[in-house]
Amino acid sequence: MSVTLPSSAKVLLVDDDASLLQLLAIRIQSKGYEVTTCDSGMNALQILKSQVFDAVITDLRMDEMDGMALHRQLQSRYPALPVIMMTAHGSIPDAVEATKQGIFAFITKPVDKDELFDSLAKAIEIHGVNNDGITPQSNIVTRSGAMLHLLEQVKLLGPTQVNVLISGASGTGKELLAQAIHQHSHVSDGPFVAINCGAVPGELLESELFGHKKGAFTGAVKDHQGLFQQAQGGTLFLDEIGDMPLNLQVKLLRVLQEKTIRPVGFQEEIPINVRIVSATHKNLPEAISNQQFREDLYYRLNVVNLKLPPLCERREDISLLANFFSANIAKRMEQKEKRFANDAMHALVRYDWPGNIRQLQNVVEQVVALTPSEVISEHLVLSALNSNESNVEPLSLNEAKKEFERDYVINTLKMAGGNVAEGAKLAKRNRSDFYKLIKKHEIDVDSLI
Repeated sequence: MSVTLPSSAKVLLVDDDASLLQLLAIRIQSKGYEVTTCDSGMNALQILKSQVFDAVITDLRMDEMDGMALHRQLQSRYPALPVIMMTAHGSIPDAVEATKQGIFAFITKPVDKDELFDSLAKAIEIHGVNNDGITPQSNIVTRSGAMLHLLEQVKLLGPTQVNVLISGASGTGKELLAQAIHQHSHVSDGPFVAINCGAVPGELLESELFGHKKGAFTGAVKDHQGLFQQAQGGTLFLDEIGDMPLNLQVKLLRVLQEKTIRPVGFQEEIPINVRIVSATHKNLPEAISNQQFREDLYYRLNVVNLKLPPLCERREDISLLANFFSANIAKRMEQKEKRFANDAMHALVRYDWPGNIRQLQNVVEQVVALTPSEVISEHLVLSALNSNESNVEPLSLNEAKKEFERDYVINTLKMAGGNVAEGAKLAKRNRSDFYKLIKKHEIDVDSLI
């Protein structure tokens, strides 16, 4: 797999030696890069306020603000921007310290042009181009052209009331995109309510969506407000809509047409005002052909379709996301952030990520936990990727049954308000058998109340 480097990547070159600055600028421009030069760290920070760059090459020893002080400012303000450090006073301790501080490469003067070009090309390959990756008014971290185009569509869709269907493989971030739609919408001040239609047993999903009246069925010990009512005046996100049972698809279609719901056991209709965003990893046209999904519901939900690309098609985001996850772990654990060695990050960028962003997050969690030093090594990343391969293989039938059974018991207990006896009635099992299932799956009932 080859990676195409952008020929128009922008480089900021910082050095207080005017003659060297001019010479290096000419050399770097000859490789197709756009180069801006400045003679001090303070001037570099001023330039960065109005221009976007893909890499910074700076001298270490400069008056007023040296290269390390400049790097600390860049790290705080532009965390995804790679920095290549040059110095005539190079030493092994300097290089080690620079690596610990997150410097991308450390080059001694006189500068070897091939070493400089190799470092610059790798920096652009790993870190991508343009923005710092944090998109405004959303929690999506990206600098991918495809994702930025998708977010432009989100901005246009936000103020409208059309139903949106998000398609994409598992782990690509469909719920985050749904949240972005909500944040840009006219109902952004209202609630955002999400449900995974595949994680709730079919017999409980109707009550979960529409609510129920006390006594409507065995175990309904009190009135229950459904998610449609909880999302009133906001957005309801129906994740994995392709897993919704056919009988409920009919009822959902009626809700979309009539703008009313009828909780289980109620006689009267309740008006609702909810923006619907749905998502699926399934091929719904194929499911329609197999009579597993209603065609009329599909066209109601799929007024606009947004397709999320897999992570392997947005490689410029991999380093950005890896650093983002690592920084979040450091904040959560109140520890110093751990950084990836260049070859370690290169290994992440080259990997194909069949489990997408969710798999990347798991790998980052793993290597951060297992790294005793400040720098995450390539060896540890490769070991994590090899061990993680098995995690993205399809589940065996027995594993899938076990996972479904555990989710079923948890959702049933939630419906019963944590009451095991009522949960057993809902599951149509005797209390002893139901207790055995709880014990088997090591479910903490108190945490569900």
